[in-house]
Amino acid sequence: MPRDIPVGNGDLLVNFDELYRARDLYYPLVGRFNHTGGHVQRFGVWADGVFAWIDDASWTRSLKYLPGTLVTDVRLRNEALGVELVCNDSVDFHEPVFLKRVTVRDLLGRPRDVRLFFHFDLSINESPVGDTADYDPDTKALVMYKEDSYFLVNGSNQGKSGVDQWSIGTKRVGGAEGTWRDAEDGRLGGNAISQGSVDATVGFDLKIAPKSELTVYMWLACGHSYENVKQLNRSVWDKGPEKMIMRTQAYWSLWASKEPIDVSPLPEAVRDLYSRSQLILRTQLDNRGAILAATDSDVAHYAGDHYAYCWPRDGALVAHALVLAGQSELSRSFFRYAGRVIHRNGYFLHKYTPAGNLASSWHPWQLEGKPVLPIQQDETALVLWALREHFETFRDVEFIKPLYNSLVTQPAAWMLEHRDHNGLPKPSWDLWEERRGIHTFTVATTIGALVAAAKFARDFGDNDKAAAYEEGAERMKEAMLEFLWNPSVSRFARMATPLGGAGNRTALANGEEVRPEYTLDMTRDSANFAIFAFGALRAGNPM
Repeated sequence: MPRDIPVGNGDLLVNFDELYRARDLYYPLVGRFNHTGGHVQRFGVWADGVFAWIDDASWTRSLKYLPGTLVTDVRLRNEALGVELVCNDSVDFHEPVFLKRVTVRDLLGRPRDVRLFFHFDLSINESPVGDTADYDPDTKALVMYKEDSYFLVNGSNQGKSGVDQWSIGTKRVGGAEGTWRDAEDGRLGGNAISQGSVDATVGFDLKIAPKSELTVYMWLACGHSYENVKQLNRSVWDKGPEKMIMRTQAYWSLWASKEPIDVSPLPEAVRDLYSRSQLILRTQLDNRGAILAATDSDVAHYAGDHYAYCWPRDGALVAHALVLAGQSELSRSFFRYAGRVIHRNGYFLHKYTPAGNLASSWHPWQLEGKPVLPIQQDETALVLWALREHFETFRDVEFIKPLYNSLVTQPAAWMLEHRDHNGLPKPSWDLWEERRGIHTFTVATTIGALVAAAKFARDFGDNDKAAAYEEGAERMKEAMLEFLWNPSVSRFARMATPLGGAGNRTALANGEEVRPEYTLDMTRDSANFAIFAFGALRAGNPM
């Protein structure tokens, strides 16, 4: 399922689902590691002896953000409990600290005994084996850790630091459900430590006057050592969690409005969507440059894998959107990442981890007993094309200089080499990752990339290379018109499959058509927008 309200800062990411349950916790890279394994992190309320978890049907919910920020604005109301909650979640813009502000309001008009419970079901470094959770009396906090990943949970209630209650125990071992069950009677056990497959729950006790409200702060500090998270905890307390939330709100408001793009002619809802989409997109970008396809973890439970990887194609298209929005720092970061991960021979493989390692793949290195490149050529082409779009917008010559060989000349030389005798790209996998052949989308993106490479080469005085790239682009365009255009239906094919030799044109019953040297798949495909989008033909061309 998609996540509804992510908050993050490029190092730490927290995703909430539609019921306002935290589901994903990524640190120290966006996309690596997910320390929850997708398991629900529960939030519950006990009021005068009655308890309800936040996913209970008795709650009404409104999940939004404060305008122009990455600070949530969540409204929760429970008539049965007689309380209303206003929750504001954020990840500090600078430190790896998640902060939650919860304001609890009485709806019944009488003194209230209210207790808030936050449950943490971590699988640190994506495994529940060998975790430890302990109560730290020095900070009055809980610390959960394994190897070099440490998480400290603490809070502030009516001017005092430290949790009021806690419980530490085992989960999903020997029939144990977890410490969240311990919260349902309003009182946690207070055991000091547990190791193995562990979880933890903390509680905060509130005495609320009739028709009044009180505010509780909870925070999760992430670090690489015990001392590191204790220092972060001290920093939160010294600065004040309220000030940290406010400074984060101010930072994202500034970030979202820093470019002098006039959006005043647009309706207010569209202006808000433009700002919101940039902010949410930012949560999925790792500070080291990787642009993640998706960070929700549900798919892993039935597919055995996830989408928290960087596909160069997806990254290039997102980088282009960032260029159009004026977010030059983020597009530069992506291209530097691309320059680090590209193969020395000038092409990108299927996908990469946020750290820049080769990711899992379903593209084989051998087909029918013959070696093949497990690639989608459009991924290589689109990075080069998007890099040119970036340069023509920002003209940042010194940024381009160290990337000129790795992202321009080497990919362009490889694309010229990786052609058949007609000048079309050799077969590769399509952008849907379903079929192998010569795809119109791939041809169009490669033409756009070669044109971009020629422009770069001219700029850098490599006129011989520029001429070669221009000739390659023109020859590929002519081959596209000759072999991929089907005049009988006046449209381009989705894909051409090379035949063993030349043949006459023959219509087949299944809608395919044999042309000299290629079989055409005439399935309509939205991906053919690439013909005009990347400059293979002008948008006004009748074809």
